[in-house]
Amino acid sequence: MKRVLLKLSGEALAGDKKTGFDEPTVLGVAEQVKKLVDAGMEIGIVIGGGNFWRGRSSERIDRTKADQIGMLATVMNCIYVSEIFRCVGIGTAIMTPFACGAFTELFSKDKVNEYFAQGRVVFFAGGTGHPYFSTDTATVLRAIEIEAEVILLAKSIDGVYDSDPKDHPDAKKYSEISIQEVIDKKLGVVDMAASILCMENHMPMLVFGLNQENSIVNTVNGTLDGTKVTV
Repeated sequence: MKRVLLKLSGEALAGDKKTGFDEPTVLGVAEQVKKLVDAGMEIGIVIGGGNFWRGRSSERIDRTKADQIGMLATVMNCIYVSEIFRCVGIGTAIMTPFACGAFTELFSKDKVNEYFAQGRVVFFAGGTGHPYFSTDTATVLRAIEIEAEVILLAKSIDGVYDSDPKDHPDAKKYSEISIQEVIDKKLGVVDMAASILCMENHMPMLVFGLNQENSIVNTVNGTLDGTKVTV
């Protein structure tokens, strides 16, 4: 693989605390990504905001405003994780689809390519910039735009199951499944809009557990202990 899009779950970054950041977890991610960058890989990253806020967290406020809070949660996540990456010697840039003062810069594919050529990791914060679209959709959209070869989907669960393993201990884990099956069986790997984008643009995904030891590097190197979602 030369160019990938890594999606990090906000909840997974929170570790056992379930909210905020677990610094050892984030540092472990940074150290793995550095190995890949040093080997010449180009990496874009999207981070969910679930460790702070989800657009549906409140039933009282307007959905558009709730989603905007969620977008800002992803900006906070990217700023924090970006700084941890810098601590281990990785150059970074943070891009958003909307102006965010001096904290980020506006998304530009040309600029992304320039940063990749410099060996930087590029964070894509702020989702799509529009309400009603999740960071799943933003992940697939950015992966398509930057012409990534695959999406690495690092979650708190170690793959795709036929039912929620938290509620069903006998849930079956798939080693490989097509995106069409994911849609037909409503498995919720990513939301429906993101699933259809993957299918229409032939964007495969590798789904794995972030908290497994060396999981990002192992997945890239072909020793996936998760699920391959084919197109």
